[in-house]
Amino acid sequence: MPYFALIYHLFDDYMERRAPLRSQHLALANLAHARGELVLAGAFSEPADKALLVFHGADKSVAELFAKNDPYIINDLVKHWEVRPWTVVIGNAD
Repeated sequence: MPYFALIYHLFDDYMERRAPLRSQHLALANLAHARGELVLAGAFSEPADKALLVFHGADKSVAELFAKNDPYIINDLVKHWEVRPWTVVIGNAD
């Protein structure tokens, strides 16, 4: 199965505004991880302007569905997001 990178482009005040939504976001992420869909996830720092979530699935719809249900997206902490196929060269690729 291929990998897909979900990339969040964050608003400047993301760090200040995420606190009330963080537990909901992490619950969604933990469920996706438990199902084997979400492989890795985290935010870039210095600056905290983007986040990267790596999904493993038959197609990009699993990453798109996650984004559409993410409280960070729903509550406008993310300027825009994109899903891109990610080719693994070294690591645990199937």
